[in-house]
Amino acid sequence: MYGKRPQLVLALIPASHPWLVTGFTVEALEKIVGGTVQQEQQVVVVGAGPTGLVTALGLAQQGVEVTVVERAAGLQNSPRAIVYHWATLDGLERLGLFDEAVKAGFLKQDYAYRIRRTGEIIEYGLKPLEGRVKHPYNLHLGQGALAQVILDEVETYDNVRILWNHELVGVRQDADRVSVVVRNPDDDVTLNAGWVVAADGAGSKARSLLDLGFDGMTWPERFVATNIRFPDDRDGWAQSTFYVDDVYGAIIAKIDESGDHGLWRYTYMEDAALPVETLTDRLPSFLAAVFGEDVAGQIELDAISPYSMHQRSASTYRTGRVLLAGDAGHATNPCGGLGLTMGLFDAYALIEALGAVVSKGADDGILTAYADARRSAFVDKASPRASSNKQLIFHSGDPAKLDRDLDLFRRMSRDPELAAEVLYFTKTLETPSLLAV
Repeated sequence: MYGKRPQLVLALIPASHPWLVTGFTVEALEKIVGGTVQQEQQVVVVGAGPTGLVTALGLAQQGVEVTVVERAAGLQNSPRAIVYHWATLDGLERLGLFDEAVKAGFLKQDYAYRIRRTGEIIEYGLKPLEGRVKHPYNLHLGQGALAQVILDEVETYDNVRILWNHELVGVRQDADRVSVVVRNPDDDVTLNAGWVVAADGAGSKARSLLDLGFDGMTWPERFVATNIRFPDDRDGWAQSTFYVDDVYGAIIAKIDESGDHGLWRYTYMEDAALPVETLTDRLPSFLAAVFGEDVAGQIELDAISPYSMHQRSASTYRTGRVLLAGDAGHATNPCGGLGLTMGLFDAYALIEALGAVVSKGADDGILTAYADARRSAFVDKASPRASSNKQLIFHSGDPAKLDRDLDLFRRMSRDPELAAEVLYFTKTLETPSLLAV
């Protein structure tokens, strides 16, 4: 009988193999002989980001034996996703993660558009959702902190194990099983399973090994995500602010309540031809343009991460016994916070569908339905919306067009019914139960 792990015995892991496993009981450790991990499991999840860990947790809660493989030595904490839309919070609650996630972050409702050219501020929020949905607010929390909350819960189950420092190097499959070859600092290990979930990010090795296309485009600009600390509480600024300008456009959002005034994310865009080595030399001019010289001079830089932006999707999210989820299946620019939102929705759908196949003998056609539904949700809804968000925030040089685009948000600030209707878009990105079809 699988369930919560009664006792952790990490001290039994050989000091010569610190890369091997995390969080095993004595019973689980008996499955490791001579440095070789037991090769049979029901599901292998590639990637220990939030999407992969949530998927592993949801399957483990159904009694499925899961092995997670991750090429890094531990969780990553570079500036990534920070906002989890209200519609994703039901799923976190079902998995027993909501309360701890809220403790680590905070809940909020407010949004604002600030127009640099005119000085106009348009404020609206999630209050119109009150009485209509269970969680009428967003959760703000760094992606690394969310991953830690999930990992802490995963490690309480004795039917899931995580192999850190294990890089995927091979995949082969037939009608009955799939085998993945992972490389650790000492040797290669083959893991056999009924199914593999590839959740190893936009640069997915699994997707590459399977020769799946990643159709779409890469934006010509460079995005720069920074974590910063202000010298004040930013009174008058919404905790999610879109600063609209075709030169100094930015997304500014509070990440958490740490320190005197919280940790904030400031994301802006620059010419990709500029040398990345002098990135921090250019940052002060952007900060000064948005916040003023006095404030900019007192801002503390906590972390900075430049990256390319994409609008891409895999050609399919299922090939045989391998299923794609999260950024391994799709990549989007961060405008609107739809990247990890889609990853969580992928995980929720896959937990139900794959769990039914593995533990209840459901027809695996449901997994094809998963793949089709999630690809459609991204290609037809999430990606176009993120692209239009980017256009509005960062490419607003046409005053007449900008005025037309902003009119919806002006009306939302005055009309709660309209606001609720528009805000419900996020819920449409979630796939309804495939078991009911």
